[in-house]
Amino acid sequence: MTSARRILVVDDDRAFRLSTAQLLRQDGHEVDVAGDAAEAVERLEAGGFDLVLLDMRMPGMDGLTAVEVLRTRGLRAPILMISGFGTIDTAVESIHRGADHFLSKPVDPDVLSAKVAELMERRPAQERVREGALGAMVGHARVMRDVFDAVRRVAPTEATVLITGETGTGKELLARAVHDLSPRSSGPFVPVNCAALAEGVLESELFGHVRGAFTGAVGERKGLFAAAQGGTIFLDEVGDVSLALQQRLLRVLQEREVVPVGAVRPERVDVRVVAATHRDLESEMREGRFRDDLFYRLDVFRIDVPPLRDRAADVPLLVEAALARMRERTPGSSSLAFSPLAMRLLRAHRWPGNVRELFAVVESAAIRAGGGRIEAQHLPPAIRDPGAAGSAPPQEERYRAAEPEAEREAIEAALTEADGSRSKAAELLGMSRTTLWRRMKEFGLGEE
Repeated sequence: MTSARRILVVDDDRAFRLSTAQLLRQDGHEVDVAGDAAEAVERLEAGGFDLVLLDMRMPGMDGLTAVEVLRTRGLRAPILMISGFGTIDTAVESIHRGADHFLSKPVDPDVLSAKVAELMERRPAQERVREGALGAMVGHARVMRDVFDAVRRVAPTEATVLITGETGTGKELLARAVHDLSPRSSGPFVPVNCAALAEGVLESELFGHVRGAFTGAVGERKGLFAAAQGGTIFLDEVGDVSLALQQRLLRVLQEREVVPVGAVRPERVDVRVVAATHRDLESEMREGRFRDDLFYRLDVFRIDVPPLRDRAADVPLLVEAALARMRERTPGSSSLAFSPLAMRLLRAHRWPGNVRELFAVVESAAIRAGGGRIEAQHLPPAIRDPGAAGSAPPQEERYRAAEPEAEREAIEAALTEADGSRSKAAELLGMSRTTLWRRMKEFGLGEE
C-alpha cells in the first residue's frame, strides 16, 4: 500500500483548479482534477483519493448535493469546500451535509496548504494505519513518501538496515517504524547511542561482562544485544564507534553471537540490527576510520532521510503535528495556530537542526504567544530576520540565496496586513524598521 496522498480538485473554473493542483503538487501531493461534480462522484466511487477539494457552485450538480451523495455512498475522505460566494450560512450548511471545512475564495495558498495538512491529520487512526503512517513520522513530500515506502518494503524482512541522514531528521523514529512493522514487533526495541558512551563502557553495555572482568565488575551483567533477544537493536551513530569495537560488531553480524567482556564462550543472539549515522561512511572508509567489511554488513538496505530544507512543503504538516502534541499535553492550548505570515517565515527557514529544531521553535513560539494565534514576532530572530547581524548561524547565510521569493512574499504579506504601514509591518515581522526598509529596497518593494 502506497503512502501517497491523492487529492481530487473539483471546480468548473479551469484556471482555479489547475493553479490549485499545481500548488498542491508542490506540497508533495498527487493531484487529479475534475470539471464538474458528476465526474467527481464517478471518480471518487472508484476509490483511491485521500482528500477532496470541492467547489460550491458548479453547473449541473452543485457542491452541496455532491457532498451528500458522496457521504451517502460511503466516502470517508475529508472534503474541503471552497466557494467564491461564501457566507456563514453556506459554510454551516456545507458542514451539516458532511464537509469537513469551508474556505472562501480567494484562498491564501499557505492557508490552503496548512488546512489540507490539518485535514489529513484528522483522519481516523485506522485510515492512517491503512496508508502505512509511520508512528510519529509525518510527511507527504515525494522524498518522504519514498522513505516510507522503503521502510515498508524492508520491515517484513530480516535484512540489516542502515539509516543515514543529518542530525535531527528522525532516524530513530524510522528505526522504530522498521521494528514496529516487522515480525519482531512483539519483541524489544533497544536503542543505543554509540556516540554518548566511552569505548570501554560501550563495549560492556553492548556485550555484557562477567564478574571480575574489570575493576568494579562485581557481578555478571547481560549486555544490550542480549536484552534485545527476539527483537531489534538500534545502533545510533554507529560511525562514531572505534575500530577495535567495529571488529566485535562485525563478529555479531557474521556469527550471530556475542562474547561478554571477560568471558571465553560466545553466546548466541537472535537480534535484528538497524544502524544509523550522520557521517559519510564511504569517506570514513577511505580515511581508514571505518572498516569496509563492517560497512558492507551494515549497508544491506540503506534508507537516506532527507533534511527538512529538501522537503519544505512538509513544514505546515510538521507544525501541526507539533501543535497537536502540545494540545495533548497542555490544558487550554486547543486554539493554538500560526498566522499565515508566521507560517511563511517557517517555510522559508533553512532548518539546519531539521525536524528537531522545528519542534523546539514551535514549542517556544507557542509559549511566547501565550496560547491562541502565533504571530511572526513570537518566532526566534534567526527565522523572522535571517539576515540580521549576529542573529543567524553560519548555515543561515544561504537563506537569502536559496529562498528570496519566500522572504519577499513574507514582507508583502506583512505590508498588506499592516495596510502599508512600515512600522506595523516591521512589528509583525519582528524586525526593525531599518532592516525592513533595507529588505524592501533589495526586493524593489515600495519604490515610487
